[in-house]
Amino acid sequence: MVNILIIEDEKKIARILQLELEHEGYETDAAFNGINGLEKFKTGRWDLILLDVMLPELSGLEVLRRIRIINANIPIILLTARNSVHDKVSGLDLGANDYITKPFEIEELLARIRACLRTSQSKLIQNDTLKILDITVNEKTREVKRDDNLIELTPKEFDVLVFFIENKGIALNRDQILTKVWGFEYFGDTNIVDVYVRHLRKKLSIADSLQTIRGVGYRLKE
Repeated sequence: MVNILIIEDEKKIARILQLELEHEGYETDAAFNGINGLEKFKTGRWDLILLDVMLPELSGLEVLRRIRIINANIPIILLTARNSVHDKVSGLDLGANDYITKPFEIEELLARIRACLRTSQSKLIQNDTLKILDITVNEKTREVKRDDNLIELTPKEFDVLVFFIENKGIALNRDQILTKVWGFEYFGDTNIVDVYVRHLRKKLSIADSLQTIRGVGYRLKE
C-alpha cells in the first residue's frame, strides 16, 4: 500500500485530497501546519509527500529543507498558489521532485503522483552508483566523489550531473535539461542551465569533458 502524507493548512482542500487519493487506493494522513507535518513525517513511513508552500508555524520550503536533510529520496510534490518563479525555483533547488499550482485538476495531480512514484520505484531497483571518468555518484546517499575525494554539490547541481551521466555522449539542449531537472512548468531564464554547467565544470574539474555544443546545448563525454 502506498502511503501519502498531505501537509496542507486549508482543511477543506486537505480533506478533498484525502478522499480523492483514498478512492484511488492510496493510504493518506494530513497535517495542517509545518511543525505538525514535519513531526508526522518523522514518525511515519511515507512513499510520497504533498507539501503546501504557504504553511503556518513553519513554511513549506523550510519543511522541505529539513526533510531533505533526513531523507534525500522520498518524492515531494509542492502545492502552491503562488505564481512566482522564484518560489518554484527555490523549491526545486531544495530538492522537490515536482510542483503544481493551485487551482489544479485532480487528474493532473494524480498523474504527477504516479510519475513520481514510478521514478522513485525505478531508482530503488537500479544500482545506486553511477560512474563516468573518475567520478562516482551515489544516488541513494547523493554523494559525489572524484578520485575518492568528496565533492560538495547543491541538490540541483547533483540532479543536473545525474542527468548528464544518464545521457553521456548525447547532446542535450537547455529545454531538455530544464524539463528534466526543473520541471516542464518552469518559465524562468534558460540561462540558469549555463550557470549550473559552470558550477559543475569548476567543482568537478570537467571543463574538457562537459562540452558546449554550439547551437544545441551541452554534452558530457567519457
